[in-house]
Amino acid sequence: MDLYVKAIAGVLIAVMLCLALGNRGKEITVLLAITVCVMAVAAGFSYLSSVLDFFSQLQDLIGLDHHLLNILLKAVGVGLMGEIAGLICADGGQATLGRAVQILTAAVILWISLPLYTEILSLIKTLLESI
Repeated sequence: MDLYVKAIAGVLIAVMLCLALGNRGKEITVLLAITVCVMAVAAGFSYLSSVLDFFSQLQDLIGLDHHLLNILLKAVGVGLMGEIAGLICADGGQATLGRAVQILTAAVILWISLPLYTEILSLIKTLLESI
């Protein structure tokens, strides 16, 4: 939790620096914002090891196919990347491009998830046949 508080403090300090620079240092503020975003994302990745351990235990407990778990993790990763890219576009004054990134991200998540949906459909068919 300490790393989280430090990352949030760093982000807030970067926001204050960007506001202080204003339009005078627009290029510097963009670089500062991107750098701090990358550092915050890197800090977030440090929390993922326990989540991955939990998913591994869950996979062992219920016999979940590791490919299905990979699909879920890829979908989350794509969603986070799309969200960050969309926010960067919006901050850069290109909100329309940010929306396009969000639509693209949703389409890619649906495409990545197709094997998962196929597995769910197969389970539903199996359940309906047994009734």
